[in-house]
Amino acid sequence: MSKSRSTVTISLHWHGDPESQIYSMPAWLFKTLVVGSIVFVALVALAAVLYTPIARTAARVPGLNGEIARLTEENNQVQQLAATLKELEARYDQIRTVLGAEIIAEPLTTVVERVDGLPTLPALVAKEPDAEPLYGRRGPSLPLYWPVDSVVHGMVTRGFSVAGEGLRPHPGIDVAVPRGTPIRAAGGGTVAEAGFHPEYGLFVLVDHPDGYRTMYGHASRLLVLPGGRVDAGQVIALSGSTGRSTAPHLHFEKRRGDILIDPQSTIRED
Repeated sequence: MSKSRSTVTISLHWHGDPESQIYSMPAWLFKTLVVGSIVFVALVALAAVLYTPIARTAARVPGLNGEIARLTEENNQVQQLAATLKELEARYDQIRTVLGAEIIAEPLTTVVERVDGLPTLPALVAKEPDAEPLYGRRGPSLPLYWPVDSVVHGMVTRGFSVAGEGLRPHPGIDVAVPRGTPIRAAGGGTVAEAGFHPEYGLFVLVDHPDGYRTMYGHASRLLVLPGGRVDAGQVIALSGSTGRSTAPHLHFEKRRGDILIDPQSTIRED
């Protein structure tokens, strides 16, 4: 006696049709169709879930490419600016070398003459009794004189500038001179401060009449103390390269009250 196979009968009755349509199929085929449909729907849903992040990432690719191009261009500009700055620094060092900024002069060789190999002091020249002193009268006076000797003078390697002039603000001037050059007070007054500052190195700050102040920075040695009185032309320090400095020079500032003044606009260079 053979075992009967189970079947699944599906009856479809369409609206308005008096007759029904009956479909029969083996049970295993029905189950296969049901399972296949479920698997197909699951695969479609999984594909949609996986495709959505990919689609979003693909949509962002054009924007990311544009951002990469912009960053690449900015990086090239930065490299060009760095190369230009390096070239300018090299030229700046060459100028200082030509001026002797890297040479440490021996004290005797700058102030003496040699006769038959022996050091000899230069001849003294006396001024006429009625001649006006080089730096005027002694005591407090306005800062009107160049801070280094006329025989040295030095070269201004960086000028005065304030905010809004298109340049990086610089409250004074930088004068390239050999290390050990005497720094003279631009006018008579009182030493307000003398010491060390991280930016200016060894410095001297002098108070003058009418609210004027002068500052001398990057010295190698200080020759005055706070509270001491100085006359115009008096040596108050020796030039150097202390503090934030790349080569020996004098940083010279002048102000009246809270107003910064370009030293070159009022200094007498005689």
